[in-house]
Amino acid sequence: MDVLLLFLGFIFIILGIIGAFLPVLPGPITSWVGLLLLHLTSAVPKDWKFLGITLAIAIFIYLIDYIIPAIATKKFGGSKYGIWGTSIGLLTGILFMGPLGVIIGPFLGAFIGEILYNSQDSKRAMKAAIGSLIGFLFSTGLKLVVSIVYASFFISQFWNEKAVFFS
Repeated sequence: MDVLLLFLGFIFIILGIIGAFLPVLPGPITSWVGLLLLHLTSAVPKDWKFLGITLAIAIFIYLIDYIIPAIATKKFGGSKYGIWGTSIGLLTGILFMGPLGVIIGPFLGAFIGEILYNSQDSKRAMKAAIGSLIGFLFSTGLKLVVSIVYASFFISQFWNEKAVFFS
């Protein structure tokens, strides 16, 4: 059973890192589930304080992930159309452009959203698109850092107890 929990935990850690880029997967929370699964094994000592703190951080990052791009877009003069365009652009960018779409998609999506909002002000739309991109990149970077830190916790805790898993 421990090996199954370890394997599932590792899958959740990987999904959490991927989730840092995809808006449909809450990256840090998914990575946290991986940590939880590792702690549910009999090999790793349960540390509920550690799990509580890391959960609180994951939830906090999840909540501000929706606020940061909106703040950056607004700061650069964008509208809700630009914010929605960023999310739609991310999804379509990944589908049609692969990894490069993670950067190009949100930018184009925000620009198109702003043009739809106010078709006569392309300069403002460009400024809002840049703001949206900056907010998206900052938010994504924050999620990625937290997910990688959780992955390092997972690996470290596994490494410390690896003999128990494979005895």
